[in-house]
Amino acid sequence: MSHLPVIVGMGGINSAGRTSGHQAFRRTVLDALPADQQRQTIEGLAALMRLVEHSEKGWQDSQGQSVEAPAQTLRDRVLHHTLIRRNEDPRFLDPGLPSNRQASMQFAEPMRFTLRRRQLPENLPADWQVRDIDAREVEVSVPAGVLEVLLPDAQVPKVRAAAQLPSGFDPASLYRSVHHPRGLSLAVFGASDCLGASGLSWEALRQQLNPDHIAVYAGNSIGQLDDQGWGGLLKSLVTGQRATSKQMPLGYGQMPADFLNAYVLGSVGGTGAALGACASFLYNLRLGIDDIRAGRRRVVMVGTADAPITPEIIEGFRAMGALADDAGLKALDALELLTDSDYQRACRPFARNCGFTMAEASQFVLLMDDSLALEVGADILGAVPEVFVNADGYKRSISAPGIGNYITLGKAAALVHDMLGEKALKERSFLHAHGTSTPKNRITESHVFDEIARANGIRDWPVVAIKAFIGHSQGSAAGDQLASALGSFAHDLLPGIPTLDAVADDVYAERLRFSQTAQTFRADAAFINAKGFGGNNATGVVLSPAVTERLLAQRHGAAAISAWKERREATREAAASYLAQADHGHYAPRYQFGEAVLEGPELAIHADRIHIPGYDHAVSLTSDNPFGRLDEETS
Repeated sequence: MSHLPVIVGMGGINSAGRTSGHQAFRRTVLDALPADQQRQTIEGLAALMRLVEHSEKGWQDSQGQSVEAPAQTLRDRVLHHTLIRRNEDPRFLDPGLPSNRQASMQFAEPMRFTLRRRQLPENLPADWQVRDIDAREVEVSVPAGVLEVLLPDAQVPKVRAAAQLPSGFDPASLYRSVHHPRGLSLAVFGASDCLGASGLSWEALRQQLNPDHIAVYAGNSIGQLDDQGWGGLLKSLVTGQRATSKQMPLGYGQMPADFLNAYVLGSVGGTGAALGACASFLYNLRLGIDDIRAGRRRVVMVGTADAPITPEIIEGFRAMGALADDAGLKALDALELLTDSDYQRACRPFARNCGFTMAEASQFVLLMDDSLALEVGADILGAVPEVFVNADGYKRSISAPGIGNYITLGKAAALVHDMLGEKALKERSFLHAHGTSTPKNRITESHVFDEIARANGIRDWPVVAIKAFIGHSQGSAAGDQLASALGSFAHDLLPGIPTLDAVADDVYAERLRFSQTAQTFRADAAFINAKGFGGNNATGVVLSPAVTERLLAQRHGAAAISAWKERREATREAAASYLAQADHGHYAPRYQFGEAVLEGPELAIHADRIHIPGYDHAVSLTSDNPFGRLDEETS
């Protein structure tokens, strides 16, 4: 019997807030929540944004002054500085984007200027004459003629809508980060949040396992391209800056996994990252699912962390025509000037739209095989039986959608039909659309959904498109969707599409249900859909906790389920304690730099096993050999 991969922890951060405790999900359905949950959500976000902090004296601001009823006094500030909004990075003010402009300066007369000696070009132009002024400065004489120069400039941003993390929240300030790219700081926070919210002790858990039964699959779609990573490295020569020793290694796309192994989990098990553009989270989730189903691993941390809100990345996507730039938004609504509220409506999945909105996010889930989850009393948030991946085949444009998504969603629907039955597929499942808000996506993805619905006899398939709230976080987008789906299971609510004033005329909507507001819906399964540039199509199947429990009872029996529920109480108490601290603004990301470092001579190595100090169980070296064995030759 194959092992069932179940989700026992989730954590992270996006523009809606913290993943754990469904804080970010609750921000997207805020108006549909009971008053007490609305209050808790606003207070938790205010603490995340460092507007208030809670102590035994109650809520206080940064000056230690008492704040009465922060959910009331700070509500508007929290709502206006979360989700998609006008970019708050000072570089995106008007004008503010730093740049250089090539110019040819013509001089009718010779020119003289002084420079610091260290600013001289390493290879001087042949016609330059240099005279020493003192030990630090020189005088340069340039003959009449033409001099090629770069003139400093500051451009007016063409794209100002972005889905940044909630204002005031900086993951790098929460631990001893030293020149870490933002994506890696996000990864440290997201994985730590996942562990804390799971209610499980990582040290106790890993002592129960062969170290090789743990794996980490985490990365992102385009590496770390801010100044602390490859962005700064690639600009260093042309901007006259020095490359640092950290920029090259910290820029790699698999570095989130490397950071978790080295500084968060201390894992020596499986590791890696699968990069698949916007489908990267699902690609990594598939690696974890495959490992658990095959019995190769018992615990897998899966995730992504993307921080692509930089001038260069935004300009690259704008040049492709993929982003909702200011000109496009003005044209869409016939406006002369864009206000804050216009930027908040920039992303409009399945409506008349003009492009997606760049976002940043970090999303992590902790997977276990079902037997271990029952044994340790884990709180099971759902199950992920499979992720399907298919390419598009021959294409006219590498960035255009193709046919692969019909296959992935078709396979996913067939699996739910086989596992849960026809009624569950038709009446108790919903679609988490990729929903980028580009004109091409609204046509092609809706056609995929409508055709698969038609093939399965589905007449009214609910569609969720959360990029309307939180934008497009590139490789982390499907992680955002998965976290939202788990929130829907917990609250029996589907987020609406608030920017959907009307479904666009070219959307295939005959068998689909779109809603502008949150809807009550009790689901058995969700389909997480991703359509990445280059033909990286993926659809993941997520089962609700209730359905998962029924499957576990069928697989393990009523007695095992009863014993698991008793053990689960302690786990839930530990998780509740963590979430209470987090909601009050107290975070302690797990970052263990330089601790318990081991070298080869400290290992006890045998032919069939290796003992590692600090681990109760040895790493088995015995391998499964499905290829047969040759008889030894006799002389």
